[in-house]
Amino acid sequence: MECLGHKPAPVLHPIGQYHWRMDAASGSAAELETASAVFADVRPRLFGIAYRMLGSVSEAEDIVQETWIRWQTYDRSTVRNAPAFLATTATRLAINAGQSARVRREMYVGPWLPEPVDTSADPELGALHGEALEFAVLLILEKLSPTERAAYVLRQAFDYPYEDIAEIIQQTQTNARQLVSRARKRLAGEKRVAVSVGEQQRLLEAFLTAARTGDLAALEELFAADVVSYSDGGGKVRASKFPVVGRERVAKYYRAFASRFWAGVDTDLFMANGRPSARLARDGVVFAVVTVTASADGIDRLLWTMNPDKLSGVKLVGPPSVDDV
Repeated sequence: MECLGHKPAPVLHPIGQYHWRMDAASGSAAELETASAVFADVRPRLFGIAYRMLGSVSEAEDIVQETWIRWQTYDRSTVRNAPAFLATTATRLAINAGQSARVRREMYVGPWLPEPVDTSADPELGALHGEALEFAVLLILEKLSPTERAAYVLRQAFDYPYEDIAEIIQQTQTNARQLVSRARKRLAGEKRVAVSVGEQQRLLEAFLTAARTGDLAALEELFAADVVSYSDGGGKVRASKFPVVGRERVAKYYRAFASRFWAGVDTDLFMANGRPSARLARDGVVFAVVTVTASADGIDRLLWTMNPDKLSGVKLVGPPSVDDV
């Protein structure tokens, strides 16, 4: 794919929540409006691809913006299928970004967790299916190569035919099928059979109640034997730099700081990444998001996002719906 350089005289043109750079040399005003409309229509899918590829809202937004810049400076008269061109551009950019992101995450302070997104309005984030959106799946996908992850996301979440996937990731159809197959096997081998959304919400609410009061017996009753608690502070806030493992240790961990941690905290239940989660706020400012994953054995993962850089997409809207869980 051709990578074009910068051209002079950019002006600002709004699309969604962004102000994208428009170039007067890239076409007439009417043609640019058409190009903008085409891009705005496919933008949710571009963001959905990039987010599933990178697990980061800010990085996905950067991919979408770079895709727009390339689209508005490209010779669009040569493009036969604009949505396909844009999806290809975004996916290849995300593959490149994923390679550098892996290096950065090796130096990340403490556990790295995907950035939560509020899916109350759009539970599938522009996809045909909800795959590769849940935290548990995103964490497993981190173990795949960027190209393997792209193939899986395009097939499972967006139902792309293998012919198109092969062209986008620049592989043969046979290789594209193999990449998706390996990714599926990886997920099948590591992902537990999840409980229903309703049961996950019940367990989350019960956990919040027990954690707030420091009820050791109630916490142990909720947890699977091999439960793990992860806290992603990114070195910017106080958070455990190592996972806490095991029913008794995790229960005692939450009891130990119950009286200090929960003082003045409002809890708001919402849907993050398609699953029940909770925003924690003090004085109206969100400082953490917690979600749980659970199987028939109970809660097996507690995922705390506390890095302030990862909380911009989950701001509280209006008064908390649950003041004392």
